[in-house]
Amino acid sequence: MLCMEDDAALRRIAAGDRAAFQAFYRAHAPWLAARLRRRCADPELAAELLQETFLAVWRVAAGYRGGAQSAGWLWSIALSRLIDSQRRAAVRPHTVVALGDEEHGRHPSAEDEALTRVWDTTVIDALRRLSPELRAVLQATVLDGLSVREAAVLLGVPEGTVKTRAMRARRQLREALS
Repeated sequence: MLCMEDDAALRRIAAGDRAAFQAFYRAHAPWLAARLRRRCADPELAAELLQETFLAVWRVAAGYRGGAQSAGWLWSIALSRLIDSQRRAAVRPHTVVALGDEEHGRHPSAEDEALTRVWDTTVIDALRRLSPELRAVLQATVLDGLSVREAAVLLGVPEGTVKTRAMRARRQLREALS
């Protein structure tokens, strides 16, 4: 779907047009679900985040300014929901299940599997200790290979914020690995 078509659809969604919302959902849900599954090891959580994202679109469509990349705007909403879920998980007590995770439906994300094969546990632990915001910037710029400008659109933050967060993330990783 073209950005101009998305702009029109979002204006109609803001006016309460359910058909426009359904069309917008059908156009964007597949790629958004795939991106969320890539970043979230729990498929149920990824599905929940997808639904929360589109619920937010329904509620805040009037706030969309238009002219920007609607996909970037949509992803910034989803990423915000993902970061919020990671923050909530960080303050909840964790139960440790050492063996049989696969038997209980828990599978590592594709990124975790790739990192496990490439890096040792020291690097993985250092990455996991980064805040969700810093990890998201590294994900976008390093793993996804996006430019600073593309990452800024994707994350819904200014380019300077992306650069600052990337610098902070690299510094924290360097300190953790020293």
